[in-house]
Amino acid sequence: MQPLVYGIGRASAQVMAEPGEQPKRYDNRNVKQLYLRHTLLVAEVIIAFEIACRGRSDLKFVSEQDLLASGTDAGDFRSWTVDIQRKGKRKSVGVVPDYVFALEATRTRERILFFVEADRSTMPVTRHSLNKSSLLRKLLAYEATWQQGVHRDRFGCDRFRMLTVTTSEKRIDSAVAACGELTRGRGIFLFTDAKALQSSASVLSHQWRNATGGTESISV
Repeated sequence: MQPLVYGIGRASAQVMAEPGEQPKRYDNRNVKQLYLRHTLLVAEVIIAFEIACRGRSDLKFVSEQDLLASGTDAGDFRSWTVDIQRKGKRKSVGVVPDYVFALEATRTRERILFFVEADRSTMPVTRHSLNKSSLLRKLLAYEATWQQGVHRDRFGCDRFRMLTVTTSEKRIDSAVAACGELTRGRGIFLFTDAKALQSSASVLSHQWRNATGGTESISV
């Protein structure tokens, strides 16, 4: 049996609206399957982290809303531009993570930022040109994000990881191979597939593939 997904209708939007605020319009009729699956995959990843942090006195899950409340500029929150380079060619590209959150060590208050990317294997791993989207272009953009210190300037965090949840081990192998073109910052990348993550006891103890092909769990 397939799980049911409920959407917000007109009546729900009116209940959720603040006093004096015009209710948002939700048109669920135009939601496509690809968009729905992508959105649900992102939600599954975030829920897994939030559940894993419950009941732990040493670790706190910091959501996007919490990050915004701590003073991050909403206008810069999930969109920025970096310059990337490949084979002598340069291009300015935008970076828009599917979700941003942090894990905070409660004793030291140290935070690690996480950028989540749900990869449905709809884009090529590599292209000859940087003008069109590819998984490699996305990896180069996050490498540039690290090199240019965007995570410090915009989020106030010294460390970040990029978490890619994709469709298969074969896709992960291709992503790891693409990491071979990176010159620096390979340590920020972690990969897994959705089925493996769903079957894992905890997202924190789960063995993620890193950019060198090895495995590691997430620690703060």
